[in-house]
Amino acid sequence: MSDEITTVRPPFRQSSQGSRPTQGSRPTDDRRRARRAGWLVPAGLILLSAIPIAAGAFRLTQLAGGAAITSENARFFAMPLPVVLHIISVSVYSLLGAFQFASGFRRRRPGWHRVAGRVLVPCGFVVALTGLWMTLFYPRPEGDGDLVTGFRLVFGTAMFLCLSLGLAAIRRRDFARHRAWMIRGYAIALGAGTQALTHLPWFLFFGTPGELPRGLLMGAGWVINVAVAEWIIRRRPADPRRVSS
Repeated sequence: MSDEITTVRPPFRQSSQGSRPTQGSRPTDDRRRARRAGWLVPAGLILLSAIPIAAGAFRLTQLAGGAAITSENARFFAMPLPVVLHIISVSVYSLLGAFQFASGFRRRRPGWHRVAGRVLVPCGFVVALTGLWMTLFYPRPEGDGDLVTGFRLVFGTAMFLCLSLGLAAIRRRDFARHRAWMIRGYAIALGAGTQALTHLPWFLFFGTPGELPRGLLMGAGWVINVAVAEWIIRRRPADPRRVSS
């Protein structure tokens, strides 16, 4: 019996030792895949922001370079401060805010969310308020009817309220509601990126949209973003302890 036991034990030890590297490598591979997947959402948000940011940079170049004044840009030359503040703040808000959705990055840098939030919230308020100001006091551009103006007022006000409620929630240490309101505010701010996508099929098949189609396409961009935001909020409720960390 002792001879049989000694002949059985070495293969058992070898097999158990040989399996350890394979088992140990799986968590590492899973972590790497999870880390790469965690950057997909921020990358998508940055891409969605690319078109309005590029358009804003072109507008700033016009203002700084003294481009020819036309009926399309005369309102910006007459009073450039609101549009300059809007472009700069929305660019910072869109790009910096995208990194708030990188959960792995936030876990590795616990202080990032808090520091970035101190920049994002003021930028978000500037985005909302300058957008409302331009809607109310700039001359209405050609092609923008009452429907577009109404949508801009509704969603600009909604963004301001979302940020205000999110700020109030974090002061109460209500992390779940803070997260939800901030996601909604960010979704509204990215409306211009989605509007470029809603307009593209119309341009390809029908040309320049008229007043009513343009209003509907503009509204669709905001509605799509808000719907996606609500899906994200309800799909995975935030753990207050995780958010606070």
